[in-house]
Amino acid sequence: MFGRKVPSVTFRTRVRDESIEGPNPFRWENKTTDDYFKGKRVVLFSLPGAFTPTCSTYQLPDFEKLYDDFKARGIDEIYCISVNDAFVMNAWGKAQGIEKIKLIPDGSGEFTRKMGMLVSKDNLGFGLRSWRYGAVVNDGVVEKWFEEEGYADNCESDPYGVSSPQNILANIDEKEPVAA
Repeated sequence: MFGRKVPSVTFRTRVRDESIEGPNPFRWENKTTDDYFKGKRVVLFSLPGAFTPTCSTYQLPDFEKLYDDFKARGIDEIYCISVNDAFVMNAWGKAQGIEKIKLIPDGSGEFTRKMGMLVSKDNLGFGLRSWRYGAVVNDGVVEKWFEEEGYADNCESDPYGVSSPQNILANIDEKEPVAA
């Protein structure tokens, strides 16, 4: 993955729009890969699903807590992507009190598939989801790669550590690319 450009896709997002009245003041907005990655150095992390135990207890909240440490190391944004729709991602962010991390819905799994990280999690009743990974992406090009070991369909375990914010932060300044 090191040195590879992230795939060009369009994400279907929901954004707050104060001009819309009622209990659901959101509208659809298409965002492209360029909108998220062009001209920025970002940390991207992916996980199997919103509201799932490891993702909700450790990964997302720890990235939120360490956001300022990443900014101090030259990271412009931190993105969490999951094969979930915009409604689920927005509800999860609200439930988790997320204010700094941007959540990207990959509802159809197109970005995840093109990254080579789409796996079947039918054994858990999830269907197709993302394998857990992290990356430092500089102007759309993968600078560092942090993939959990054991990539497989219907994996019996849920490895977590390589893509943790603590590990990515500890290795962000290394000169050599990092891989699993």
